[in-house]
Amino acid sequence: MTSYRAGSAALAALLVASLAGCSTGDGRAADSGVGDSGAATSIPQGPVRQDGDRPNIVYVLTDDMDSSLLRYMPEVQRMQREGVSFSSYSVTDSLCCPSRASTLAGQFPHNTGIFTNDPPDGGFQAFHDRGGERSTIGTHLQQAGYRTGFMGKYLNGYHPRNKQGGQQPYVPPGWNEWAVAGNGYPGYNYTLNENGKLTTHGDEPRDYLTDVLARKGNKFIRQNAEARRPFFLEVSTFTPHAPATPAPRDKGAFPGLTAPRGPAFNEADMSDKPRWLRDQPALSPKQVSKIDRKYRKRAKSLQAVDDMLRRFRATLEATGQASNTHIVFNSDNGFHMGQHRLKPGKQTAFSTDTNVPLFVTGPGVSAGRVAEQQVENVDLRPTFAELAGAPPAPDVDGHSFVGPLTGKPAPGWKTASLIEHHGPNTRAGDPDRPVKGGGNPPTYSAIRTPDGTYVEYADGQREYYDRRTDPHQLTNSYSTLSATRQAALHDRLAALERCRGTDQCWAAGR
Repeated sequence: MTSYRAGSAALAALLVASLAGCSTGDGRAADSGVGDSGAATSIPQGPVRQDGDRPNIVYVLTDDMDSSLLRYMPEVQRMQREGVSFSSYSVTDSLCCPSRASTLAGQFPHNTGIFTNDPPDGGFQAFHDRGGERSTIGTHLQQAGYRTGFMGKYLNGYHPRNKQGGQQPYVPPGWNEWAVAGNGYPGYNYTLNENGKLTTHGDEPRDYLTDVLARKGNKFIRQNAEARRPFFLEVSTFTPHAPATPAPRDKGAFPGLTAPRGPAFNEADMSDKPRWLRDQPALSPKQVSKIDRKYRKRAKSLQAVDDMLRRFRATLEATGQASNTHIVFNSDNGFHMGQHRLKPGKQTAFSTDTNVPLFVTGPGVSAGRVAEQQVENVDLRPTFAELAGAPPAPDVDGHSFVGPLTGKPAPGWKTASLIEHHGPNTRAGDPDRPVKGGGNPPTYSAIRTPDGTYVEYADGQREYYDRRTDPHQLTNSYSTLSATRQAALHDRLAALERCRGTDQCWAAGR
């Protein structure tokens, strides 16, 4: 469906030193305003390609977007036609901060230590205090000579005004350009930390946050493209996270649109589900209508993200950098809306929440291809590094998927992806605290394989869904598995839960 609107080491050291303004001697952005506690961890430098040979990377990350909304984003559909879609991409947790920390660091939650949105085991402050910001995709590419930018939503609990003991509002290491909000969910009346200076936005149409990010991102792209400096830009939107405020121009979009009514919607038989979900009552007509209203708002709010992508592409074409730029589109987690009788929410191991969109276009990428390899958000950092010609970081758990991206044979690829979740979420003030009936599972770990999803809860309950025969995950078939099969699944999950570093985690997932 279309939119409602038309339309060598020495070489590395020399290269880094030569890029004026990129970084200081300790790897921090010269213009970032980072305090001493934020010094970046140096990565041993290998050969780095010259600037003209290195592609730019533009990474657009949405918030709480499920795959069903793709049909309302024509620019993203264009990316699907012109690039590669990863059908088996999943996130390490269907919750904002743990997932985003994994993406930044390239590590699983058991290694980042970030399991929730709030201290002591989650949120920005925990990531900062644990030293997570010293080694991220930002520090990694900046040390390799890239101009780096981060805009939009960072980690839950980050406040633009917080100085973290410094003299000005805090900017993490690794970012030459920083424009980040705190509570930007409503889309209006927010404050941005722009490179250590605060700017306040009101409720005028031009203040709409997604559009502001589009303008700032576009300026960053144009400046660096015209200067022929390789750049990495992450624009992390607050959309379509609730309240999913659309841009003024999109308020009338999609009249009558309803949430998908797949086989799992308002599931008839819940007797096989774990205790936290088994007694969930069927959704009433009133609740279904509310789900539909929220779904329409989500689709409306994403129109501005689609506009952003279209604008970025146009600028890259105008500056002659379109053929030298990878554009990556992704979400931090998925979202359920009525499946398994659940009100709108996330945090479960179901595919609605963990199997999210990942599309990549750019040089060396075949058009319209679907890659079926198991890929996770911990794999993004090493992939971006390889695309940039940067040396691998020694502290990541992920593995580059440049091979599958460029269509090269990938024999022996991993066949298990890890999900780790701490719950239930009962913390008042957390914007991701589930509504009653929205799904608030207890602590669990899970693996997704090409064939199925296996879940172990901390209270001893187990789930297994054979997604080949049961793609909507209606029947928990764990009890029908042989003891040998059950033990094999447990052992594989346990190996992934304790892995550390690319080699260990890759071996555990194969």
